[in-house]
Amino acid sequence: MNVRTTRLENGLRVVTDTMPHLRTAALGVWVEAGSRSERPEQNGITHLLEHMAFKGTATRSARRIAEEIEAVGGELNAATSVEHTNYHARVLAEDVPLAVDMIADILQNSAFDEEELAREKHVILQELGAAHDTPDDKVFDQFQETAWARQAIGRPILGTRETVMSFTPDDLRTYLADHYRADNMVLAAAGAVDHDALVELARDRFSGLSSKASPDLAPAHYTGGTGRIERDLMEVQLVLGFEGQPYKAPDYYAVQVLASVMGGGMSSRLFQEIRERLGLCYAIYSFHWAFRDTGVFAIHAATGEEDVAKLFPALMEELAGAAAGIAQDDLDRAKAQIRAGLMMSLESPAARAGQIARQLMIHDHVMSLEEIQKRIDKVTLDCLKRVAATTFATVPTLSTVGPASVVLSADDVAQSLGHRLARAVGA
Repeated sequence: MNVRTTRLENGLRVVTDTMPHLRTAALGVWVEAGSRSERPEQNGITHLLEHMAFKGTATRSARRIAEEIEAVGGELNAATSVEHTNYHARVLAEDVPLAVDMIADILQNSAFDEEELAREKHVILQELGAAHDTPDDKVFDQFQETAWARQAIGRPILGTRETVMSFTPDDLRTYLADHYRADNMVLAAAGAVDHDALVELARDRFSGLSSKASPDLAPAHYTGGTGRIERDLMEVQLVLGFEGQPYKAPDYYAVQVLASVMGGGMSSRLFQEIRERLGLCYAIYSFHWAFRDTGVFAIHAATGEEDVAKLFPALMEELAGAAAGIAQDDLDRAKAQIRAGLMMSLESPAARAGQIARQLMIHDHVMSLEEIQKRIDKVTLDCLKRVAATTFATVPTLSTVGPASVVLSADDVAQSLGHRLARAVGA
């Protein structure tokens, strides 16, 4: 890795990973503002702002933005998450100045035209409708809302029909001024990019950013509980979760490895036992979502209505079995999967730009591959056993979308799993 970082006078951080063998560059601005930054009446404004950034500035129309980047064969896009928003481009090396200029323009000079806003609200309502009609999307929204009840971190990124329709151009300008500050933004680039040249471009194009401190986030508190949506479906979508770890927690990498061991691929414990041996579902995997001060370990499964009653006891047995002990082969395989994923990400300039931006925001420095590998290597079987036992003993979160006959609750999970954990750990 060839990583360099510079902080500009106004607080904006510029980070690059030069990849000399490439002739293209991936670059963008990552902002420490996501749906978690919103007040209840603002739910969905971060996502709407991301859309509106491409709908015209003081000097470029929406059409000109699209035509200008595509005239050089480039791509320009954006994405909103719970804690971050990013605006990114992929261009040839010689077109990096154009990409920087365009991103700087849409972030500092957006027009927020009334007619464009009305059209984009309609587009987002279509997105909301599509998510509502997709059970495997809806179950995750329900899960997040249940895991962090009555908190910004638990609200949907898209917002609601009512909040989206309420936003005005002035609302967007106020939110932009409050949250898009130099101190919480990172300009990251990877590929065919010169660090010093990018710093000079950033100093010129982003000079208008405010250097005032950004608002503090309210702390998140994992709550757990039951979220159920009744639908007349042939299938049941479910997500079962437990309290996880924040990014900087000592056990962060241990829970990441645990998620890979339990349901990280076709060779994982959950897939082999529940999907392959018992045939109780057609899809099952586990994951760990980490945030600044909270996290969740969870399992997603999709199964038939008639198989739910058998699926849950089998799932409880696998979770308790992990707390009792995990085989060395499982640990080695999980570490190899994570290691390969890291190496593969280094070969993609777009993935690498996002990775170094997020690491700079989370850790205030870019972690080397060796540093990450050392942290993964420290995860032992005893460590996994301890982390599994403590994680699965936390308050469960259970979210289901499906027929009314599915009436399992988080309390049912806690009672069933608690007995099995006591027996397994005590054995």
